[in-house]
Amino acid sequence: MTLEEKTVPVVFKALCDENRVRILQYLRSGEKCACMLLEDLDIAQSTLSHHMRVLCDSGLVRGRKEGKWMHYSISQEGVQRAMVLLAALGDVETEEAGKPCCER
Repeated sequence: MTLEEKTVPVVFKALCDENRVRILQYLRSGEKCACMLLEDLDIAQSTLSHHMRVLCDSGLVRGRKEGKWMHYSISQEGVQRAMVLLAALGDVETEEAGKPCCER
């Protein structure tokens, strides 16, 4: 299994939950403290921690600790990598695509 094959499921896992998508949409306006996310998204701290761990593991979000609170922001590098991964999935290998199935 290649690194890309291991990365794609992690990125898509981050994007397949509506709460995580809401978090990403909220972070589009800039870095947010976990306390703001808790209040504005109306979710429990343990739920937020789980979602943020998944988002950070995917590389789409980065976190930094300031005092007792974590601050989160979208990682432009992570977003670019996710876009490259998605684009690569859409690349059709023309050599194989033109052959009948029994000749592959």
